[in-house]
Amino acid sequence: MITAEEAINIYQCLLENNIQVWLVGGWGIDALLSEQTRPHKDLDIIMLVDDVGRLRELLSDVGYEFGYLWEENLNTVDAHGVETVTAFVLQDGEGRELDVHAIRLDAEGNGIPAWDAEGRILKRQDLAGKGIIAGVTVACFTAEMQMACHTGYELPEKQAHDLKRLHEKFGVAYLDELRNPL
Repeated sequence: MITAEEAINIYQCLLENNIQVWLVGGWGIDALLSEQTRPHKDLDIIMLVDDVGRLRELLSDVGYEFGYLWEENLNTVDAHGVETVTAFVLQDGEGRELDVHAIRLDAEGNGIPAWDAEGRILKRQDLAGKGIIAGVTVACFTAEMQMACHTGYELPEKQAHDLKRLHEKFGVAYLDELRNPL
Protein backbone atom coordinates (compact mmCIF):
# COMPACT_ATOMS: atom_id res chain seq x y z
CA MET A 1 0.00 0.00 0.00
CA ILE A 2 1.07 3.58 -0.67
CA THR A 3 0.51 5.75 2.39
CA ALA A 4 -0.17 9.47 2.22
CA GLU A 5 3.39 10.15 3.38
CA GLU A 6 4.85 7.88 0.69
CA ALA A 7 2.68 9.50 -1.99
CA ILE A 8 3.88 12.95 -0.92
CA ASN A 9 7.52 11.81 -0.70
CA ILE A 10 7.39 10.54 -4.30
CA TYR A 11 5.53 13.63 -5.50
CA GLN A 12 7.96 16.05 -3.84
CA CYS A 13 11.01 14.08 -4.99
CA LEU A 14 9.81 14.37 -8.57
CA LEU A 15 9.03 18.09 -8.28
CA GLU A 16 12.40 18.78 -6.65
CA ASN A 17 13.99 17.16 -9.70
CA ASN A 18 11.94 19.29 -12.12
CA ILE A 19 9.66 16.44 -13.14
CA GLN A 20 6.11 17.72 -13.55
CA VAL A 21 3.41 15.24 -12.54
CA TRP A 22 -0.34 15.19 -12.05
CA LEU A 23 -1.95 12.75 -9.63
CA VAL A 24 -4.84 10.72 -10.99
CA GLY A 25 -6.73 7.62 -9.90
CA GLY A 26 -7.42 6.94 -6.25
CA TRP A 27 -4.86 9.32 -4.74
CA GLY A 28 -5.82 11.99 -7.28
CA ILE A 29 -9.45 11.71 -6.19
CA ASP A 30 -8.57 11.69 -2.50
CA ALA A 31 -6.40 14.79 -3.10
CA LEU A 32 -9.42 16.56 -4.60
CA LEU A 33 -11.48 15.47 -1.60
CA SER A 34 -8.66 16.67 0.74
CA GLU A 35 -8.82 13.42 2.71
CA GLN A 36 -7.77 9.82 2.40
CA THR A 37 -10.96 7.83 1.97
CA ARG A 38 -9.47 4.35 1.49
CA PRO A 39 -6.15 2.48 1.24
CA HIS A 40 -4.33 2.77 -2.10
CA LYS A 41 -2.22 -0.02 -3.59
CA ASP A 42 -0.52 2.40 -5.96
CA LEU A 43 0.08 6.01 -6.91
CA ASP A 44 -1.19 6.88 -10.39
CA ILE A 45 0.57 9.72 -12.17
CA ILE A 46 0.54 11.48 -15.51
CA MET A 47 3.89 12.94 -16.54
CA LEU A 48 5.74 14.31 -19.54
CA VAL A 49 7.26 11.83 -22.01
CA ASP A 50 10.56 13.70 -21.95
CA ASP A 51 10.95 13.01 -18.21
CA VAL A 52 10.25 9.25 -18.22
CA GLY A 53 13.94 8.28 -18.34
CA ARG A 54 14.83 10.59 -15.45
CA LEU A 55 11.86 9.35 -13.40
CA ARG A 56 12.92 5.73 -13.84
CA GLU A 57 16.51 6.56 -12.92
CA LEU A 58 15.52 8.60 -9.86
CA LEU A 59 13.11 6.04 -8.50
CA SER A 60 15.42 3.10 -9.14
CA ASP A 61 17.74 4.77 -6.63
CA VAL A 62 15.02 4.29 -3.98
CA GLY A 63 14.09 0.74 -4.96
CA TYR A 64 11.48 1.12 -7.71
CA GLU A 65 12.11 -1.16 -10.67
CA PHE A 66 10.25 -1.79 -13.89
CA GLY A 67 7.20 -3.95 -13.19
CA TYR A 68 5.19 -4.28 -16.39
CA LEU A 69 3.77 -2.47 -19.40
CA TRP A 70 0.11 -1.62 -19.70
CA GLU A 71 -1.66 -3.05 -22.73
CA GLU A 72 -2.16 0.47 -24.11
CA ASN A 73 1.58 1.27 -24.06
CA LEU A 74 2.98 2.78 -27.25
CA ASN A 75 6.73 3.23 -27.37
CA THR A 76 7.80 6.68 -28.54
CA VAL A 77 10.96 8.74 -28.85
CA ASP A 78 11.51 11.51 -26.31
CA ALA A 79 13.11 14.91 -26.93
CA HIS A 80 16.53 13.38 -26.20
CA GLY A 81 16.15 10.86 -29.04
CA VAL A 82 15.67 7.96 -26.64
CA GLU A 83 12.94 5.38 -27.22
CA THR A 84 10.73 5.19 -24.16
CA VAL A 85 7.60 3.51 -22.87
CA THR A 86 4.47 5.54 -22.18
CA ALA A 87 2.22 3.37 -19.96
CA PHE A 88 3.90 1.23 -17.32
CA VAL A 89 4.19 0.33 -13.66
CA LEU A 90 7.20 0.58 -11.37
CA GLN A 91 7.29 -1.62 -8.25
CA ASP A 92 9.43 -1.70 -5.13
CA GLY A 93 10.41 -4.63 -2.93
CA GLU A 94 7.54 -3.91 -0.53
CA GLY A 95 4.91 -4.32 -3.27
CA ARG A 96 4.20 -0.60 -3.69
CA GLU A 97 3.45 0.50 -7.22
CA LEU A 98 3.74 3.67 -9.25
CA ASP A 99 1.38 3.59 -12.25
CA VAL A 100 2.74 5.94 -14.93
CA HIS A 101 1.21 7.32 -18.14
CA ALA A 102 3.10 9.86 -20.23
CA ILE A 103 1.86 12.84 -22.24
CA ARG A 104 3.25 15.60 -24.39
CA LEU A 105 2.08 19.19 -24.04
CA ASP A 106 1.09 21.14 -27.13
CA ALA A 107 1.70 24.88 -27.60
CA GLU A 108 -1.56 25.71 -25.73
CA GLY A 109 -0.69 23.51 -22.73
CA ASN A 110 -3.08 20.71 -23.66
CA GLY A 111 -1.94 17.17 -22.89
CA ILE A 112 -1.57 14.71 -25.74
CA PRO A 113 -1.53 11.17 -24.31
CA ALA A 114 1.52 9.41 -25.79
CA TRP A 115 -0.06 6.00 -25.16
CA ASP A 116 -3.27 6.85 -27.03
CA ALA A 117 -3.41 6.12 -30.75
CA GLU A 118 -6.95 7.57 -30.92
CA GLY A 119 -5.80 11.18 -30.62
CA ARG A 120 -7.56 12.17 -27.40
CA ILE A 121 -6.60 15.46 -25.80
CA LEU A 122 -6.46 16.45 -22.14
CA LYS A 123 -7.40 20.10 -22.25
CA ARG A 124 -5.25 22.51 -20.28
CA GLN A 125 -8.13 23.07 -17.84
CA ASP A 126 -8.35 19.26 -17.25
CA LEU A 127 -4.79 19.42 -15.93
CA ALA A 128 -5.54 22.38 -13.63
CA GLY A 129 -6.84 20.44 -10.64
CA LYS A 130 -5.39 21.09 -7.20
CA GLY A 131 -5.79 18.84 -4.21
CA ILE A 132 -4.29 18.18 -0.80
CA ILE A 133 -2.61 15.09 0.59
CA ALA A 134 -1.27 15.16 4.14
CA GLY A 135 -1.43 18.97 4.13
CA VAL A 136 0.55 19.31 0.89
CA THR A 137 -1.01 20.86 -2.23
CA VAL A 138 -0.61 18.66 -5.31
CA ALA A 139 -1.40 18.98 -9.01
CA CYS A 140 -4.04 16.56 -10.22
CA PHE A 141 -6.77 16.11 -12.79
CA THR A 142 -9.93 18.08 -12.17
CA ALA A 143 -12.97 16.32 -10.71
CA GLU A 144 -14.63 16.41 -14.14
CA MET A 145 -11.63 14.77 -15.81
CA GLN A 146 -11.38 12.16 -13.06
CA MET A 147 -15.02 11.28 -13.75
CA ALA A 148 -14.35 11.08 -17.51
CA CYS A 149 -11.32 8.84 -17.02
CA HIS A 150 -13.38 6.23 -15.24
CA THR A 151 -15.30 5.09 -18.31
CA GLY A 152 -14.92 2.30 -20.82
CA TYR A 153 -14.61 -0.49 -18.28
CA GLU A 154 -16.59 -2.06 -15.47
CA LEU A 155 -15.81 -0.10 -12.32
CA PRO A 156 -14.69 -1.95 -9.21
CA GLU A 157 -16.81 -1.01 -6.18
CA LYS A 158 -14.05 1.15 -4.66
CA GLN A 159 -13.82 3.26 -7.83
CA ALA A 160 -17.61 3.61 -8.00
CA HIS A 161 -17.47 4.93 -4.41
CA ASP A 162 -14.68 7.34 -5.40
CA LEU A 163 -16.86 8.76 -8.17
CA LYS A 164 -19.85 9.00 -5.86
CA ARG A 165 -17.74 11.10 -3.48
CA LEU A 166 -16.66 13.39 -6.35
CA HIS A 167 -20.29 13.76 -7.38
CA GLU A 168 -21.40 14.56 -3.83
CA LYS A 169 -18.61 17.06 -3.08
CA PHE A 170 -18.30 18.85 -6.42
CA GLY A 171 -21.64 18.20 -8.09
CA VAL A 172 -19.82 16.61 -11.01
CA ALA A 173 -22.41 14.93 -13.19
CA TYR A 174 -22.08 11.26 -13.94
CA LEU A 175 -21.43 10.57 -17.59
CA ASP A 176 -24.20 8.59 -19.29
CA GLU A 177 -22.04 5.46 -19.09
CA LEU A 178 -21.72 5.94 -15.32
CA ARG A 179 -25.24 7.02 -14.50
CA ASN A 180 -25.88 5.96 -10.88
CA PRO A 181 -22.98 3.48 -10.52
CA LEU A 182 -24.08 2.51 -6.99
